Amino acid sequence: MANKEIIKQKEEEVNALVEKMKDAKLVLFTDYRGINVEDVTKLRAKLRTSNTEYKIVKNNISRRALQKCEIEGLEAAVEGPTAVIIGHEDYLEPAKAIYEYTKDHDFYKIKGGIIEGKVMTAEEIITLAKLPSRETLIGMLAGGLLGTISKLAVGLDQVRIQKENTAA
Repeated sequence: MANKEIIKQKEEEVNALVEKMKDAKLVLFTDYRGINVEDVTKLRAKLRTSNTEYKIVKNNISRRALQKCEIEGLEAAVEGPTAVIIGHEDYLEPAKAIYEYTKDHDFYKIKGGIIEGKVMTAEEIITLAKLPSRETLIGMLAGGLLGTISKLAVGLDQVRIQKENTAA
């Protein structure tokens, strides 16, 4: 029979993970095979800039936390070596960072996750990660609006010139 202290410790780990998952905007499950400590350290540092945690959690703990959160559909994501990435502020930046990391490391794979309470497949997360950043989209919108405003200004100036010529 398992030691009561060990059982209590595992329950505390599950409860701590549940609390983090409830407050998170992003929870990703990744396969971390084939990476070294130096690479993981760089990845963790990059993720910390967006207030995101990178943890290696036992699959049993992750499964129980998902059950407590009443999240279904990620059973396959918590098989084999699994890292858990938990983002508290934004979901796009950490997803992009992980996606970029998977491109450079063949064995590192996104298994699935949760974005703002919705269970997502690896493909859906990768699609989101490929989108331009918010700043880039705002820049594109501003550029489009600026072009339209410039054309309007030129058109209005031409109307003014035409009226001056007909009045003279």
